[in-house]
Amino acid sequence: MSTPTPSQKRQHLRKLLEEPRAVVAPGIYDGYGARMVQNAGFHAAYMTGNGVSATLLGTPDIGQIDLTLMSDHARRIAACIDIPLICDADTGYGGVLNIKRTIAEFEAAGVAAIHIEDQTFPKRCAQFPGARTVLSFNDALNHIEAAVSARNDPLMMLIARTDSAGHYGLEEAIKRAKAFIEAGADAVFVELKANPDALSMIKTIKQEVKAPCLFNVDVGGPISQLKASELKSHGIDIAIHPSLARGVFGHAMQSALKHLQSAEKLSNYAENMFSSAQYNEALGLSEVQAWESKFTSE
Repeated sequence: MSTPTPSQKRQHLRKLLEEPRAVVAPGIYDGYGARMVQNAGFHAAYMTGNGVSATLLGTPDIGQIDLTLMSDHARRIAACIDIPLICDADTGYGGVLNIKRTIAEFEAAGVAAIHIEDQTFPKRCAQFPGARTVLSFNDALNHIEAAVSARNDPLMMLIARTDSAGHYGLEEAIKRAKAFIEAGADAVFVELKANPDALSMIKTIKQEVKAPCLFNVDVGGPISQLKASELKSHGIDIAIHPSLARGVFGHAMQSALKHLQSAEKLSNYAENMFSSAQYNEALGLSEVQAWESKFTSE
């Protein structure tokens, strides 16, 4: 079977949004994790900027990752999987001219969708304490209009994110989301923090915006308690789990290191680790070898 093209992956993501079940995109930050997501049967993966900052720079999500690092990393990840890759594109990395290049780079990288937020540059992780500083309404709208205009492949999904709810309230966030959709964005991402009223807020957003909605379901509170089968009925069309790979890896790595330090060996820790065979299977080694054998003389 041939590898799907970027446009085919983008079309596939759009078709998935028409299904009665929400698109669940586990968070990854490298090709290994992306392969694991695909092997597990998920239909999309999400490349988290927070995780990329950790894996490439060893720093928290404090705005140190730039466009080149993100788009180059996305290119390698998108190339190793057949499912759509949704990417965090932060603020678009500057003004409207920067956003024009951001669109071009992520399109060339072969990703299926990106989200661009209305935080001021440099951004800060939305899940850090306190409200985020955001652009004015007009500047934020200009950025989305620029992103829409810059697309060469209309199939690439542009998800407009707003972080304004924390500082200005839900009404302002909905106002921005509606304007972003009217400007040509394909979906919206209203960033919410853990809140006991989160589900009613999401319902209101969906009713008002009347467009596909993406939400971070790792924020805690009632959103995190929803099962995948329940997401769509609550107004969530795309559910991202940004913390999955980085959280699992951090926990597992720390546990293994503690064991190695105390036991001074890993031989009795093998049941908690992939064997070489399992590792190679996850990366598709047998498929690579089968392809190679077609062109290799015995």
